[in-house]
Amino acid sequence: MRLLRLIVYLCLTVLPASISAQDGRDSVRVDSTRVARQYDLEGLTISVPRPALTTGGSSAVEIRLDSLRSVPAPTLEQVLRGMPLLVIRQNSRGEAQPSIRGSEERQIGILMDGVPLTLGWDHRTDLSIIPLTAAQGVRLVRGLSSVLYGPNTLGGVIEVDVARVPGRIESVNPLDVGVSLDEAGGTNVSAGAAHLWDQDERQVVVRAGAGFQDRPGSTLPAGALTDPDLRSRYLVGPDDLRLNSDSRRVDGFFVARVRGEEGGWASLATSVYDVERGVAPEAHQDDPRLWRYPEQTRFLTAISFGTGTREAGSGMGDLEASIGFDAGTTRIDSYDDETFQDVVGTEEGADRTLTLRLEGERTLGAKGELRSSMTFADVAHDEVLTPGGSSTFRQRLWSLGVESEWRLGATDRTRISLGSVIDGADTPESGDKPPLGRLTDYGVRVGISSLVGEGLLLHGGASRRARFPSLRELYSGALGRFEPNPQLKAETLLGAEGGFTLQTGDIDFQVVGFHQRLKDGIVRTAISNPGGPSRFKRVNQDEIRSTGIEFLVIGGLGVGTISSDLTVQHVRGIEADGTRIELEYEPAVTGRFGIESPLGGGIRASGDVRFVTGQQCVNPEVGGLQPVGTSASADFSIRKILQLRSGGALSRVDASATVRNATDATSFDQCGLPQPGRTLQLQFRLW
Repeated sequence: MRLLRLIVYLCLTVLPASISAQDGRDSVRVDSTRVARQYDLEGLTISVPRPALTTGGSSAVEIRLDSLRSVPAPTLEQVLRGMPLLVIRQNSRGEAQPSIRGSEERQIGILMDGVPLTLGWDHRTDLSIIPLTAAQGVRLVRGLSSVLYGPNTLGGVIEVDVARVPGRIESVNPLDVGVSLDEAGGTNVSAGAAHLWDQDERQVVVRAGAGFQDRPGSTLPAGALTDPDLRSRYLVGPDDLRLNSDSRRVDGFFVARVRGEEGGWASLATSVYDVERGVAPEAHQDDPRLWRYPEQTRFLTAISFGTGTREAGSGMGDLEASIGFDAGTTRIDSYDDETFQDVVGTEEGADRTLTLRLEGERTLGAKGELRSSMTFADVAHDEVLTPGGSSTFRQRLWSLGVESEWRLGATDRTRISLGSVIDGADTPESGDKPPLGRLTDYGVRVGISSLVGEGLLLHGGASRRARFPSLRELYSGALGRFEPNPQLKAETLLGAEGGFTLQTGDIDFQVVGFHQRLKDGIVRTAISNPGGPSRFKRVNQDEIRSTGIEFLVIGGLGVGTISSDLTVQHVRGIEADGTRIELEYEPAVTGRFGIESPLGGGIRASGDVRFVTGQQCVNPEVGGLQPVGTSASADFSIRKILQLRSGGALSRVDASATVRNATDATSFDQCGLPQPGRTLQLQFRLW
């Protein structure tokens, strides 16, 4: 059994940051052929996916959200901020974006039920407004991911499962209600209902629900008010909250899944949300963006089909198909001063993305598996500028990939995987600007892992992959803040990693080293704009090199569980003449320490400390880079699950109290954007 655990452990380059084995939480049915272990992370059940997609050093961890008891109307940002070895940063547009090993947000794919959400106008999506009320699980694949996830996936993949849940569903919560309050006046409310029809092998599941969030603004740390580098007029708003940081979100979902007698299935997942929010100004500049989003809507639908595993010639195989439709509208208003009274410019956008994905898998004898995928996306964006005019943009992206994995030796102690892919893109409509033209590129990946002895696993891999520039990178002027660059070239990542995992007793220790070279990496640079607002332009950097090492320690310590992770990296740009330059938002060191322990009486306490150091940002007002400063914060929480009555709907309640940024530290995701100060949050969920 220990050997099996270690073999599967090859895909666990990421472990949960704060784990415990809690009694009283909903359990997740585990298929022993897919996972080796389960953990709990602040109410999330964590399991390791099958190693077939993650052999060779790329990392994966799966989060089952049916155990998320205390977070009403959660967002993808809330879940991912709890993951180790992953950085979530809020940018100047108020969007939450992921970063892994120096890879930025447009290089990381996000999929919902197999449908990519990051192939639209901007090739990224805001994690802070993606509701997870309907989600059943989230899977993070870090580093050199499979070539089967579609175009533009260089630095990792985030998969959200809504209705596309493997196997049978054992039970559902007929009714679920949650409420969250914080001292800044923020309120989260969610409600959901579900019904399960189960007869022999046939099964029908229907779920529906809604969520509401209202936040008047974010708290300010005391240190921000005395920071001489911050302009107070762009910092403090009504009620001493962060200026223009309010938000409101309404979301709803409907999910249906049918499973047949022989394992075939079909699913429908639909969600919609409407957002109104402000964008906190960058308070380190004299002329920051003064923007609000008075309207931001999105409609997501994913229809998926699967045959289930069945005989396919001389082996076993399955086939899955997903059709996705992603449509939304966005309006941005620009203001002339910090009172946000007079609108001086407006950008309205309407987006439509139609996506088709096909995935197939079959066994190759007793030792091998072969998988393939096809992805096609048609992206349309209509833009209206006031003052200005209207334009229509369109992009088509496609990808064809194949990957195989083989188990070597009599005991399957060594695994090797090989993959290749062809990607393409073209821009049939580009407004009044030159079209990009048709682009094609290729990708390859190889991975290997080997169990040495009883407790040591060696693993490594190498990969090459390309990313095409998005329509927004090519053609958007961002209300005068960016100069379009239709001449951008595709960027190409060459990466390699290697490391080991040592398991001894109750402690797991892991070290992974990596080196990446990004050719023609797309970066932003400040450009001169005398007498006008600060402006940027996206350009191709000749080369970006990232070298680093990751450490992870996790295990039991006395009556509790600890986890610690640390990433040390050096990222630099290389000019054509060999000159080395520094780049913005590439931290030298990131880390985390978490602990969770029972206090007695069914109460559990947890603490979490995160830090980021060694970052810089581009500031056009100083003519180049300036330090962001070290960011550190600590969160503490206590929680208890109460049984109100035996069985039935609304029979249990999960109550928790959390102090965010307990030390009231002044920390920055980005220059001029201090993160919230000390905040008390109370959460209740009844099910």
